[in-house]
Amino acid sequence: MNSQAPHSASLGADIRALRKARGLTLTEIAERLNRSVGWLSQVERDMSDPSISDLRQIAECLGVPMSMLFAHSAAPADEQGYVVRTGSRRPMGSGEEGLIEELLSPDLTDDFEMVHSTFEPHSCMQTPADRSTQEVGYMISGHLDLIIGGRKFTVGPGDSFRIRHEPYQWSNPYDEPAVAIWVIAPPVY
Repeated sequence: MNSQAPHSASLGADIRALRKARGLTLTEIAERLNRSVGWLSQVERDMSDPSISDLRQIAECLGVPMSMLFAHSAAPADEQGYVVRTGSRRPMGSGEEGLIEELLSPDLTDDFEMVHSTFEPHSCMQTPADRSTQEVGYMISGHLDLIIGGRKFTVGPGDSFRIRHEPYQWSNPYDEPAVAIWVIAPPVY
């Protein structure tokens, strides 16, 4: 019996968007997976269902957590691609640094992605990020310390910030969680 992974109608589109955002070709990914280009093309067009093992390998090739390739509480057909309900957000990342993220965008096919980020009290980013993206964050609650391009900032409710192709790091040394909405272009998850 082939154990199939639950997925949304946009699984293939998400895989394609992630592959393209990383500048990888179908051939490169297919070779890494030891699969045919035709099979991967069918997965990207939602014509073939990858197994759990396939998804694990695809996630590894794309450098994303496997949870990004799973659907959670599938949206009604008339809402797919348009609405993401509170209980249907896809979790991202492991949360091991104290950062809990959920995808607010319906999928990864846009030129940007929106993320709901919760920074746990007394948490910090272990290694600075330096990715070729443009990012804007809007603080909903709590406070966050940021280092962006070597400059230090503390942001709180109602504040927003921008990161453009420069190293950054965050920390929440405070006693309450910090919650932010984060927009990233191009999508990285």
